[in-house]
Amino acid sequence: MAPRYAPSLRSRLVLTHLLSLYYLLSFAEFQDVNVMVILGFGFLGTFLVRYGYSATGFNLLVAVMATQWAVILNGIESWYYRGKIRADLRSLVVAEMCAASALISIGALLGKTNPVHLVLIALLEVSGFVLNQWLLQTLLKVPAANSIMLLHIFGAFFGLALTWILFRKGSLQPFEKEKFDHRLIGSVFLWMFWPSFNSVLVDHRSPWRKLGAVCSTYLALAVSAVTAAAVSMLSSPKGKLNPVHMQSFILAGGVAVGVSMSAVHQPWEAMTIGFTAAVLSTIVSRYLKTHMLLAFECHDTSALLSTHGLPGLLGWLAHLLLQIKACDDPTVAVRFAVFHICSLLITISLSLSMGIITGLLLKWNFWRPPQDNKCFDDQAFWEVDLNTKK
Repeated sequence: MAPRYAPSLRSRLVLTHLLSLYYLLSFAEFQDVNVMVILGFGFLGTFLVRYGYSATGFNLLVAVMATQWAVILNGIESWYYRGKIRADLRSLVVAEMCAASALISIGALLGKTNPVHLVLIALLEVSGFVLNQWLLQTLLKVPAANSIMLLHIFGAFFGLALTWILFRKGSLQPFEKEKFDHRLIGSVFLWMFWPSFNSVLVDHRSPWRKLGAVCSTYLALAVSAVTAAAVSMLSSPKGKLNPVHMQSFILAGGVAVGVSMSAVHQPWEAMTIGFTAAVLSTIVSRYLKTHMLLAFECHDTSALLSTHGLPGLLGWLAHLLLQIKACDDPTVAVRFAVFHICSLLITISLSLSMGIITGLLLKWNFWRPPQDNKCFDDQAFWEVDLNTKK
């Protein structure tokens, strides 16, 4: 049987097939990250009884605004040299990961801001995060993927600085009534798609590295889920599971292994990181939120320091130790340690500075913050049928 296509077309068909396959793989990864950002973070904030509409609706608003702004900021260099801003699936994925840092920070202020506040926070934080990437990649030659995965640390410390500046004694626990039925949906979405989130920036030309990133993330998440459940029961006087632990700290392993991904090469390394992250987050969360409120007047609504900050720092430390362990030359190891420590100091310093500046800007009454008795309540911003709100 004669071939269907002329010999001159066969090479082009192979190229077209490869391009189509690359597009399908890229779109699948983009969709996974998009689900995490929109659905995962959106439902993760629905634990407040009367703040479900705002948690999901404002999350979508902030995510799309921050993503568009990140595409522009990340494309400035391309615009300067080529006269065009790059907009493709890769740039959208990177932009959504930048937006994720803003969504992490907003968790600390959940229920205590208005939509204008949230948009301004997103625009300013994404600007600071893109600046942080540029500094790390330009001054310290940090790989792009490693600088972006510091989003957990940047977002956590930015959010803490912000909530410290905007602290109001009238908007505390009396109005912060919690439920956990819908939040579990957000945790499940994040848990399912986190392997894609951690592996999406790995070069497609290294399929085994990408597969290793997926497997390492899954193992870390699995171990952290089991560990969080065990520690939650052991630390409870009644031996019961705490819903906060199960819905937040099962993700600690994914956060920690994501920050250290480029240095994790063995399954036991990923599992150890996941175990340590879950233990650290679960134990510290029992005391940290209350003590931060008493000592620093810092009210962290979503416990983002325990969920993102501490696991992110643990991942940074694991990356440092594993990289030093793999170095045969002491001089190279010392050089890497110095640069690695500098990258953390720059990230924390810039995130705290940007958080304080943003907080001082938002403290003006010009932005009309919600009244204390309207915090954690959808009725301040949404048309709500009172018969459906319990």
